[in-house]
Amino acid sequence: MANKGQQPPHLHLAEVTACQFLDIWRHFDADGNGYIEGKELENFFKELETARRGAGVDPSNPTFREKMKEFMQKFDKNKDGRIEMSELAQILPTEENFLLCFRQFVSSSAEFMAAWRRYDTDRSGYIEANELKGFLSDLLEKANRHYDEQKLLDYTQTILKMFDLNGDGKLGLSEMARLLPVQENFLLKFQGCKLTCEQFSAIFTHYDKDGNGYIDEHELDALLRDLYQTNKKDYDQKNLEGYKKCIMSLSDAGKLYRGELEIVLCRESI
Repeated sequence: MANKGQQPPHLHLAEVTACQFLDIWRHFDADGNGYIEGKELENFFKELETARRGAGVDPSNPTFREKMKEFMQKFDKNKDGRIEMSELAQILPTEENFLLCFRQFVSSSAEFMAAWRRYDTDRSGYIEANELKGFLSDLLEKANRHYDEQKLLDYTQTILKMFDLNGDGKLGLSEMARLLPVQENFLLKFQGCKLTCEQFSAIFTHYDKDGNGYIDEHELDALLRDLYQTNKKDYDQKNLEGYKKCIMSLSDAGKLYRGELEIVLCRESI
């Protein structure tokens, strides 16, 4: 969160480190809601233009609005009129861009879910700090990035600071998914569809006909269709197949247990 009168950090640099990236994010996401939007967005673009041009910028100038519009058309991938963390990573020249490095390793939601399953070893629905360190180590090795123990610790701490909002030393699935490119983050599609504990239990029980504690891919298909129709959300068959594939990445040999589906669909822990 930015302090009044504080100068925008690091925008003048040719490259920014992971820690400097976090400083920039916190400065402009003034209300801490996970987006740079509204007045925050105008301030960010003004300071970015000033840093790059080396001169002051007047937001009341019509050309400022036009340039800002062009800027958003280029970087606002999901066209929601605000900048998310993964979009900011495309804007800033990052020295060792571990966010882009992450995308090279986990380029789709299905790969992300599969990676999540490998590292959420206790199936808690969270990656603990020690699990996160292993996750990032694997990521860097697969991307052929050189790192030492201190750099790995820096990356781990930076991601925790970015996403561990309640300071409990662990990250939830939806928090980690913010590292994905916006268009690949299928969890965003379920915003507004999240279920309470009671709603989730009722719908899972309905589709788990034999009460064995898991559902299969066909049952998941029917469940997702019902969920979308209930929430009056549009979907097409191609998107639905993609979401289903992502969720089934959490399954055990085609068996999707209650706990795995809860991570995606339930807004509270059961």
